[in-house]
Amino acid sequence: MFARSASGQNSYVMSVLIVDDHGSFRASARRLLEAEGFTVVGEASDGRHAIEAAQRLDPDLVLLDIHLPDLDGFEVAARIAALGVRSAVVLTSSRASSEYGSLVAESPARGFIPKSELSGATLAGLVSA
Repeated sequence: MFARSASGQNSYVMSVLIVDDHGSFRASARRLLEAEGFTVVGEASDGRHAIEAAQRLDPDLVLLDIHLPDLDGFEVAARIAALGVRSAVVLTSSRASSEYGSLVAESPARGFIPKSELSGATLAGLVSA
């Protein structure tokens, strides 16, 4: 999907699925990303619903919290990749990436963004890399 920017040029509008067990974070992330031109196509509060939503909605990006009540984000990312879903996965957490050792690099995710540093530009950079 393309949208016309203020400068009159076409720009890609990225669709996003937000996965986090905290409704307040999902709402904040939705507001931030929509304000930066993203289209939030869905939300999920646990891993099982995230996998189902990624298959059904086929978003360009899954913003995926590592700490979920049923499956951790690493397992969800692996299952999404194993299903052949084309969505880019970006992991997020309130903790620093250093706390996860090599797990982030070994996962099929495109990268990691601390929740406190979430921005549309950072997400777009990870997905287009």
